[in-house]
Amino acid sequence: MSPCRSSTWLALLILCVLVASSANGEHHLSATYYDNTCPSAQHIVQTVMASKVAADQAIAPAVLRLFFHDCFINGCDGSVLLDKTPSIDSEKDAEPNDSLRGFDVIDEIKTQLEHSCTATVSCADILTLASRDAVALLGGPTWNVQLGRKDSRGADKDAAENDLPSPHANLTDLIGRFAEHGLDAKDMVALSGAHTVGTARCLHYKDRVDGGESGADIDPAFAKIRREMCQAGGDDVMAPFDEQTPMRFDNAYYKDLVARRGLLTSDQELYGCGGPLDHLVEMYSNDGEAFARDFARAMVKMGNIPPPPGMPMEVRLKCSMVNTY
Repeated sequence: MSPCRSSTWLALLILCVLVASSANGEHHLSATYYDNTCPSAQHIVQTVMASKVAADQAIAPAVLRLFFHDCFINGCDGSVLLDKTPSIDSEKDAEPNDSLRGFDVIDEIKTQLEHSCTATVSCADILTLASRDAVALLGGPTWNVQLGRKDSRGADKDAAENDLPSPHANLTDLIGRFAEHGLDAKDMVALSGAHTVGTARCLHYKDRVDGGESGADIDPAFAKIRREMCQAGGDDVMAPFDEQTPMRFDNAYYKDLVARRGLLTSDQELYGCGGPLDHLVEMYSNDGEAFARDFARAMVKMGNIPPPPGMPMEVRLKCSMVNTY
């Protein structure tokens, strides 16, 4: 068996063990959670998101990224939104989060909701709804969002530094990170399709386009273009994940993987070793509806990741700070 194929099956074995041992617990979420207490909640979120994305499409992938980075650190609890204080080391200051944006959009939504329904809609739920609307506004699927999350009263900068999936990660590492949260290989491949929109910094993809071990897994012409961009602009130069439709939520990401034009090492790791993951990528590259359906399902599943038992929770009045009592 080739090293590549061995790595694939080892990763899937790890996945089975970790998912089998993970537990999401009872979260008591419901799509109708605010029907009586704040019936305008979803409309307010949709209205603000539509306005912001109309003015700047890049807000949509930014908000979607915020949601991912929130849920992967102690569950979907709005902790990524908290500012630094003497008692809180903000996750915003962690290196993987230093380019996050969209906080002002969530703050504006929260302000409007506080006018309509004081102390009712959590920041965690706002971020979950806004990420759904971000996808839909770029032409992607929509879905019923389960609601009723609460906001954490703290953040975990150390976890944000160390526990988010790395853009340089190999397949085994990626599967392990997702499995820790009860997300299986199919969820991982579907959720990675969020990279069909948005951009990445050269800092995070130059290792791939500069050659080395990943050189055989990249289209040479694509590598040359991206390498020259990095050389001209430095680590902070941005490149789209997909050049053809960078702000359309479609299945182009998977077509790029099949063509060996995945931007990040962690993107291309999903394809090229043969086996079930290759088959899944190929299916999504040929069937956009299947991708949209599985992405929506996986987003619901990720949104159900709960905070650790015993964590102090509340409905924040302002998303960037905990309530004072």
